Amino acid sequence: MSFRDSYLYPIRQKVGSDLLLLPGASCLFVNEGGEILLERRSDFKIWGVPAGSPEPGEDIATAVCREMLEETGVLPARVIPYGFGSDPKTKTIVYPNGHRCQYFVMLFYADWPAGAVPVTSEESLEFGWFKPEALPADVMPSVPASVTAYLRFRETGVFQLI
Repeated sequence: MSFRDSYLYPIRQKVGSDLLLLPGASCLFVNEGGEILLERRSDFKIWGVPAGSPEPGEDIATAVCREMLEETGVLPARVIPYGFGSDPKTKTIVYPNGHRCQYFVMLFYADWPAGAVPVTSEESLEFGWFKPEALPADVMPSVPASVTAYLRFRETGVFQLI
């Protein structure tokens, strides 16, 4: 789905680049070796976790599955919530076009299906698998906190607020 087709497009036409507070969902795909899939985003040209916002009529689990299919070409078999991110220091984004958003994001993880290959899209220039302790230097500000929260959740079973 392109931005022009999204729920946000007509809102942006009314409010311009003013700050919007938005719900969101992200998903860490994890492979059999414990590596995490990151996408090189087309907007910032740096690595990020596949994510997006719900459309009208969607619940958050449906939204994250739709976004994963749109951005990676893979529909997760099962998504598991591990945390919630709302820190304005890492969840406030100023896009290259000047649009400002502060996101309130449900954090999920999912197993990557064996043999599947991620497919690039208008949002994803390329994909890479990274060990959690060896993330690339050029990542979105929220990536390190999301990965750390995921690791803490897997270790403790405690839902993480970041």
